[in-house]
Amino acid sequence: MEKAEDKYTKDGTTEMAVNSADGTTEIHGINPAVDIYTKDGTTDIHGNPSVRKDTGNWRACPYILANECCERLAYYGMSSNLENYMKYRLHQGNATAAKNNSDWSGTCYITPLLGAFLADAYLGRYWTIAGFMIIYIFGLTLLTMTASIPGLRPACDQGACNPTNAQGAAFFVALYLIALGTGGIKPCVSSFGADQFDESDESEKKRKSSFFNWFYFSINIGALVASSVLVWIQDNVGWGWGFGIPAVAMAIAVGSFFWGTPLYRHQKPGGSPLTRIAQVVVASFRKSGVKVPADDSLLYEISEKESAIRGSRKLEHTDQFKFLDKAAVRSQDDKIDGPADPWMLCTVTQVEEVKSVVRILPIWATGIIFSAVYSQMNSIFLIQGDTLDPQMGPHFKIPPASLSMVDTISVILCVPIYDRIVVPVARRFTGNERGLTQLTRMGIGLVISIFSMLAAGIVEVVRLRIIARDNLYDSDGYVPLSIFWQAPQYFIVGVAEVFTFIGQLEFYYDQAPDAMRSMLSALSLTTVALGNYLSSLLVTIVTAITTRNGKLGWIPDSTNRAHIDYFFWLLAILSLLNFGAYLFIAKWYAYKRAAADDIELR
Repeated sequence: MEKAEDKYTKDGTTEMAVNSADGTTEIHGINPAVDIYTKDGTTDIHGNPSVRKDTGNWRACPYILANECCERLAYYGMSSNLENYMKYRLHQGNATAAKNNSDWSGTCYITPLLGAFLADAYLGRYWTIAGFMIIYIFGLTLLTMTASIPGLRPACDQGACNPTNAQGAAFFVALYLIALGTGGIKPCVSSFGADQFDESDESEKKRKSSFFNWFYFSINIGALVASSVLVWIQDNVGWGWGFGIPAVAMAIAVGSFFWGTPLYRHQKPGGSPLTRIAQVVVASFRKSGVKVPADDSLLYEISEKESAIRGSRKLEHTDQFKFLDKAAVRSQDDKIDGPADPWMLCTVTQVEEVKSVVRILPIWATGIIFSAVYSQMNSIFLIQGDTLDPQMGPHFKIPPASLSMVDTISVILCVPIYDRIVVPVARRFTGNERGLTQLTRMGIGLVISIFSMLAAGIVEVVRLRIIARDNLYDSDGYVPLSIFWQAPQYFIVGVAEVFTFIGQLEFYYDQAPDAMRSMLSALSLTTVALGNYLSSLLVTIVTAITTRNGKLGWIPDSTNRAHIDYFFWLLAILSLLNFGAYLFIAKWYAYKRAAADDIELR
């Protein structure tokens, strides 16, 4: 008798033993090979379906986290002290240097929109990151050359530097190459890391939530090294070394990223998301007179298992924003046979994509006030800290800007606590795999940020009482109050970041349509820029109102006669009102739902 031969059915779902002696077959059960591949549509670098055991998951993430840590070290190591370089090496005035630094920083939060568009539409996240990293390292290399090579380096005599126009031009070319390079990295790396976890697998889905915590942790490790070691090197060793080390760090980041290439999972780019949004809007207006049927099964959707949008799952119909549903209603003008005109008829999934974006926008708007609070570490906190006693022992002083390390240390301490203690405990009470829902997590951060403003206001009240007690209104010396009184407000901001900023990373990835994840991540970054702009606008408005009739105002040049505490109270009130609006929006928000019959993408 011949040995039985194991064979599989065509779809791989059942295992059959075929007996050659009598031709009978026995069904032994489910073929374990059915779970070889991921079910979220990801592929390997060659475009083949991702093999679950060989790709993605935490085995791929160390390369991505190391890349992010080194890239952030390079970015903050170069940017933290950039304004001083412009003042002391490029011979720019305070106002000019501040403006140039702000313009460049703003550009770093605008270019991600370009990088995200290319990633989602055409290149995919891997090739976008790879291409823009090369631009980034070219920029850092040129920047290092402008600070170290004679001819490119400004000539200085007894501390006075006189750069030529060509030297200034080379510096700004390098600077804006870096800004362009960040545009392909900022919006894509966190999403690319999350792509390594298959959402259809419950265990991987839990790990994905943890990934965002450790991703933000790696950012702050890089920032801590940059704001301490590299700033000291720039001030005490030289700018050539101060810019050269970030360039080397970026080279390590590039090497780490490419080293993990065989392990990565890749989401397919789905074509221009802006075009798809425009098609839904246009089709809805062109059919404004059409009535939406009560039965949503009558709305247009392709019959195939896959979505019409490449690399995207089908989405279930939702009842919000009914006007947009008109784009998915068949009319007499639509073709019955053949492909539909996308500017006249859109699928339910395409319509739901637009609905997802519209639902996210109010949540996005509430992040602006939070970012305005966060921005105080680089503005009003420094004005307050400049007047406080920086002495730490007999021979060492703490620069006010260095106190931001307390915020970074706060994040580094709180991320493991949140991931290893808070989440498991909360999971027992809520039953939610994440411990807390994304909206709950962000809301807690908004509340915590209010206390950071209250803490800053209390420090300011104490400072002003000491000034009044000792009659220090016209003194140029330090107020006899240790700068470490500011530590709690920095620490509380860090705790708020762990809840809100990391919650936003996860929220925008999870709730964005599959083919728009980079774009939504880039959109979330704009809240940081808008928060800075809002803070500047508030200062301008407050100054204009409070200096009427010859009054000094809340934030005069003479800080000892200021009332910065009033500005902190104002931000606390705005944050409270913002939280109230957030509660209303969060209650209204409907989480995105993938179609039940479209679990697997191929």
